[in-house]
Amino acid sequence: MTKPSEVAQEPQNNRAMNPVAAWHRHRGLKGALFSLPFFALFLFSFILPFLYALWESLFVLKYSGLGLDGPHPRFAGLTQYARAFRDAAFWSGMGRVALFTCVATPLIMAFAAVEALLLDAAKRSAKKAYRFLLLVPYMVPTIVSTLVWVYLYSPDIGPLKRFFALLGFSVDFFSPQLLWVSMANLLLWVNVGFNMLIMYGSLTAIDPSLYESARIDGASELRIAWSIKLPMIRGTLLLTGLLSMIGMLQLFDQPLLFRSASPQTVTANFTPIMTIYNYTFSAGGDYNYAAALSVVLALVIAAISAVVYGVTNRKGK
Repeated sequence: MTKPSEVAQEPQNNRAMNPVAAWHRHRGLKGALFSLPFFALFLFSFILPFLYALWESLFVLKYSGLGLDGPHPRFAGLTQYARAFRDAAFWSGMGRVALFTCVATPLIMAFAAVEALLLDAAKRSAKKAYRFLLLVPYMVPTIVSTLVWVYLYSPDIGPLKRFFALLGFSVDFFSPQLLWVSMANLLLWVNVGFNMLIMYGSLTAIDPSLYESARIDGASELRIAWSIKLPMIRGTLLLTGLLSMIGMLQLFDQPLLFRSASPQTVTANFTPIMTIYNYTFSAGGDYNYAAALSVVLALVIAAISAVVYGVTNRKGK
């Protein structure tokens, strides 16, 4: 039988536990409040615009009567999506950008990883200076950096063409053969520093005792970098790779400014975003069809990201 003293102690123990549970709940609530600004910004910047685009894509503009009162939106279901899947210009730009992404993203990741490893191996006094210098291109606004490189590539006033002419080469950076090379060079210059900084932050979190143990076993610095450092930041490499890939699939600023310098090479539908831009802001813009293309592009990027993330995760196990 249970003693009366034991029965009396149970409510007291429960009362003693209540403040602890309340403290845990309070701490969890505070953590949720810290994340609230992010979720609010994500909601208003991504979720609601996507839902609005999805809603607009279900309508089509049609004229009534003589059409003197302008077009009126009418519900059309999935008509705009059927039109999108038949749009050869949009899918041609998608394939063009996807191929470029497969080449440029590994290059950006490789350069960023090498820079992060070199920075991690540098002396403490030199790390701050080199880290700042390598990050400067990323801090320059995209439009400004693109204009700078368009000037450098210019066949009339750019210094690069004159430099190669002195070496006996005639180089046109806006030609169909070199256009993607010119754009890849610009994107490398802009994006490597940001990815390098994220990778370097992950490298600083690795326990230095692992390096000491490897050195005692006779491992060289190159072997330490390949067998310890890179595997330890595999999650960071995956994150930066996905972000770079998503950014490449949404190319807009660079080809749009390149088009001003070489409209013959960079067409109006050169990338999917440029196609969407033209349908939205051209004379008599077709906003509903542009919304449908935006939704299709978002779904394609989400599907590619999911596949890449799943494949890389499976390989890492």
